[in-house]
Amino acid sequence: MNRQEIKQLLDEKYSEYCKSDFFIETDPIQIPKMFEEKEDIEISGFLAASLAWGQRPTIIRKCRELMQLLDYAPYDFILNATETDYERFTHFKHRTFNAYDCCYFLHALAHIYRNLGGMEKIFTDSFRQHGDMLKVLSDWYRLFTIHPAEKRVLRHIANVEKGSAAKRINMYIRWMVRKDQSGIDFGLWKNIPASALLIPLDLHTGNVSRQLGLLTRNQNDAQAVLELTERLREFDPADPIRYDFALFGLGAFGKQNI
Repeated sequence: MNRQEIKQLLDEKYSEYCKSDFFIETDPIQIPKMFEEKEDIEISGFLAASLAWGQRPTIIRKCRELMQLLDYAPYDFILNATETDYERFTHFKHRTFNAYDCCYFLHALAHIYRNLGGMEKIFTDSFRQHGDMLKVLSDWYRLFTIHPAEKRVLRHIANVEKGSAAKRINMYIRWMVRKDQSGIDFGLWKNIPASALLIPLDLHTGNVSRQLGLLTRNQNDAQAVLELTERLREFDPADPIRYDFALFGLGAFGKQNI
């Protein structure tokens, strides 16, 4: 396929898969869709994205379990919970993400909202400083890992300086920043442009991108994210990551050969 044919395919598949009634019912983004308040959306979205690996039905079930433990009020919980309240997470587990990891994440979020102005301020300030989302992700790793008592929690926080593709945090940022007619992504954060976003690179996206000749790197790592994102910017400089729907959909839902 030539460049124009690839773009036409991706545009068609974006239109096919980027539909709220089709996409949301099978995607972890349905978790923040449960809420209306900005802070509840940000917090539940971050937690849902953080748990987004494995089978999608299991991810969604565990995310709903976590929201129940948070009394379906994540912002209120992190602001007002006592240490006794954290005991309810003793048996929470999703794959290798255990009760300690869960409580660490919640305490870190509490610090962010009590003392640092919230998630939007952290990411927006970093972007204003660097103008580069890879550097923003480096800042995020350093901030979020500043107080881990157990180093095991670090496996759940993407470190792009060590080559991580940072799929889950890039997906979360996409949720918060992008906005289109589908209404899937929230578009809550107004001061980071969609043009700056990085592709949430996973197995489906990587495999399809290589089949299409959009990605030459074999590993799904930070360098591959940069390579693929630059190729997608050639197709849509203003909103390259909209093609995440097309690439993921072709891999996860598509039945035809490319």
